[in-house]
Amino acid sequence: MNHAAILLMSCIALAACNREPQVEAKNASVEEVAKKVADARASDTFVRPGKWQSRVQIEEFNLPGVPKETATAMRGMHDQTKVYESCLTPEEAKRPKAGFFAGKDKSCRYDHFTMGNGKIDAVMNCTTAGMDQTMEMAGTYGPDNYQMHMSMKTNGGPAPAAGMTMKMRIDAKRIGECDRTTA
Repeated sequence: MNHAAILLMSCIALAACNREPQVEAKNASVEEVAKKVADARASDTFVRPGKWQSRVQIEEFNLPGVPKETATAMRGMHDQTKVYESCLTPEEAKRPKAGFFAGKDKSCRYDHFTMGNGKIDAVMNCTTAGMDQTMEMAGTYGPDNYQMHMSMKTNGGPAPAAGMTMKMRIDAKRIGECDRTTA
């Protein structure tokens, strides 16, 4: 689940303008993808800095082998929408670091990453503590908003995380300038 949260935060960095060149990578590290995206933007601003609001809706969450009470509680998560606010500084907007794309975890690689013409499509795999995680992301973006569908699946590793699947939707928009509470 840690990688899902990191991937959520990375989406803020992916809300770029429709005028950027196409970025494509296959079998690439998160650092390679971050560099390609930053290089594509050169000295221009990668995203609009400011305060961003993200609405996250869990559409599906399955954890095989958990007790019935736990499964029932997980199904209740589907009806909840979480709202997050964050501040993207001008420096972060200009040159996003690899951490935006997968945190500090060096075990992740992109099978493919394509971004351009207002669309993004990516598959990233991570291996940590004997557990493989596959994350898929597809959506649309503009300079002030984005919509993403994301899914994650785990294989192996310790119970109960082995076999977990999750699907979520993220709708985000720039809501203004940063203030002291989000800076």
